[in-house]
Amino acid sequence: MTAPERLTVTGPADILGFIPHSLGYWPSDSLVAMTMHGRQLGATLRLDLPSPAGGAAPGRYLQAVRGYLDADTSADGTLLAVFTSDTHVAAGSYGPLLAGLAPVLDQAGMPVRDAWYVGGDYWRDAYCLDADCCPGPGRPVQEIRDSALNAEMVYRGSSVGPGPERQETGARPVPAMHRAAAMEAEEEWERGLSARRRSLAQFRRVLDVWEDLLARPAALPWIPDADRDGFLSASLLVPHWRDAVLVMSAAGRKAAEAGDEGLYIFDDALQLEPISPLAVPGHDAGTSGDAGRPGSAAGECRGLVRLHMAHPAGPESVDGEVPNYGAVLMGLAPDIPDWAGMDGLDRILAELAALDGQAAAAALTGRGWISWCRGRGSYAARHLSDALRAEPGSRLAELILELVERGSICGWAARKESAWQKFGPGAAA
Repeated sequence: MTAPERLTVTGPADILGFIPHSLGYWPSDSLVAMTMHGRQLGATLRLDLPSPAGGAAPGRYLQAVRGYLDADTSADGTLLAVFTSDTHVAAGSYGPLLAGLAPVLDQAGMPVRDAWYVGGDYWRDAYCLDADCCPGPGRPVQEIRDSALNAEMVYRGSSVGPGPERQETGARPVPAMHRAAAMEAEEEWERGLSARRRSLAQFRRVLDVWEDLLARPAALPWIPDADRDGFLSASLLVPHWRDAVLVMSAAGRKAAEAGDEGLYIFDDALQLEPISPLAVPGHDAGTSGDAGRPGSAAGECRGLVRLHMAHPAGPESVDGEVPNYGAVLMGLAPDIPDWAGMDGLDRILAELAALDGQAAAAALTGRGWISWCRGRGSYAARHLSDALRAEPGSRLAELILELVERGSICGWAARKESAWQKFGPGAAA
């Protein structure tokens, strides 16, 4: 959802009510920091709370908070909220955390303007010590849930779901009959595609199918189709096809077809005709309804084409125009990705992950990468962990999860002008 119209914040309950909509879930045991641009709310950051056992938060934690917020270069203030189970003990446990953050953020030019403790039943101002003004245990959390801004967000179509740790892997329950049919189709398509892994024509045909689906309007419902879904799942089982689909969603078809020299080789001696389950509008795509039965050729092979994930040293390009795979997967190029395409891919991958077939790990890895690109580390970690449970040792999932766990920020998420925005800039003020 985007919110082109400005939402009006009338008090702390509205601000605290905006946080779960921004994150997509009600946080727990979390520090949430929101940047400010004058009177407008900016970026939202969520971090696990440090252990209160040591008193003051470690300096590394404080600098990490500053480092994340520094990405919003135009921020001139910060709001802080400690979400914990009990506001009775929050001040004693996390007062040192807020006290330590204040000078760090002040030095960064983002002074803390206000802070709150939010518990399971009550919330309170972290800086108000007047028992007459702010009596314990605080104000009912229901005030946040009933706030005018929360009601407006719900009216506009926003919803607050379960946290990543409680989410189901799949987008929704899948009828057993469709799952069985899709898995059978996946196996059949895999047999037909395995002989075509090094076929340039088949690579292009795979991109044709995915490109058409990525262009679907967001509001168009996903209608289960066992043959199509089986083909999509089978295509994700080929690593360089999977990577190409990720790159295409963010940087377009040219970037998906290009790349630096080195790893994946297409063989022009491979003359098998490409196969796919459906005709793709706008493409030369004679098709087959059965795995292994060839359709018409989708283009001439052009020798050996090498395609691989380059070392992500920077936004290099092919022939000075098209970003390489490494740059795209690290969020270094293009300057602004195709967020609509990535959102569309995420919706499709959610459907495929729900089928629980061989390709579930690849679909979950793709969702984890998209979540990391969006700056949503909690969701990324959940998807990637699920991917590794489905396929232990999956290299791409391991690499992206390592980035998430190190606190590395995707290049797009680190810049305000390119970052994914759930509600649009300046949605609340």
